[in-house]
Amino acid sequence: MTRKPYEVAVRAEAELGEGPTWDAAAGRLLWIDILGSRVHTYAPATGRRTVRRTEQHVGAVKPRAGGGLVLNLRDGIGLLDPDGDGGDDTGGGFRWLHHEPVPGRRANDAAVAPDGTLWAGTMRYDEAPGGGSLSRVGGDGTVDVVLDDVAVSNGTGWSPDGRLLYYIDSPTRRVDVFDHADGRVSGRRTLAVIEDGAGFPDGLTVDADGCVWVALWQGSAIRRYTPDGELDRVIELPVPLVTACAFGGADLSDLYITTARVGLTEPPALAGSLFVVPGAGKGLAQPAFRG
Repeated sequence: MTRKPYEVAVRAEAELGEGPTWDAAAGRLLWIDILGSRVHTYAPATGRRTVRRTEQHVGAVKPRAGGGLVLNLRDGIGLLDPDGDGGDDTGGGFRWLHHEPVPGRRANDAAVAPDGTLWAGTMRYDEAPGGGSLSRVGGDGTVDVVLDDVAVSNGTGWSPDGRLLYYIDSPTRRVDVFDHADGRVSGRRTLAVIEDGAGFPDGLTVDADGCVWVALWQGSAIRRYTPDGELDRVIELPVPLVTACAFGGADLSDLYITTARVGLTEPPALAGSLFVVPGAGKGLAQPAFRG
């Protein structure tokens, strides 16, 4: 019998599991359930898990350089402070860094750039073209719009040298690449196109070789593309709604994968669970948000 490449790290029923991020300082994985309004943590060395409910839909969670977490929320960017007693910082106090409610809009995927800024995506609940954006958020709460004509802002990541930005607006079915310097992007072009019938590109991560790993919503798979745009690996999963992936573990060799069950009439038993592919490759250390 052929051994499956994946394992179930956390069996869950997340409506819209998303945004896995390795928190190296705490030795744990952060991930969220967007529509369930929950922030999850999972420490693979001990098996310890925590869950914190947020007051509104949460699109992404990332560690902060000084401790605590930054959240991409429906109405803006929020901060969770460390709880002060040496416990888990999902228990810390909440405050807004940038508050900008827009009716019909919510937060989606986000990533921390090499300079420690948060690149936060948004989208409309109805996924209307042009209703979303990608913005660069500084530690002081300043916001600069990078892209303002987006439908579903999703995967965002940088090449190992920081000179390229990879980006996904899911309905386009493309993985795009930009030149990146000093927080600015230019020269947008296509790295890869997801063919009809293979799903839609969702979250992404970049490995130490500069290859781009892409989660396929409605595609039951993760794909890896080389920096030249060649497809060189496919990891198939037992659930259709694969949302995002990130490397984690002490040596950043394990690929963690989030999934969803929203909208499925008869969801598979593992839909909404967190998966892991041990020894999948070599990830890049991710910076914490400087805010």
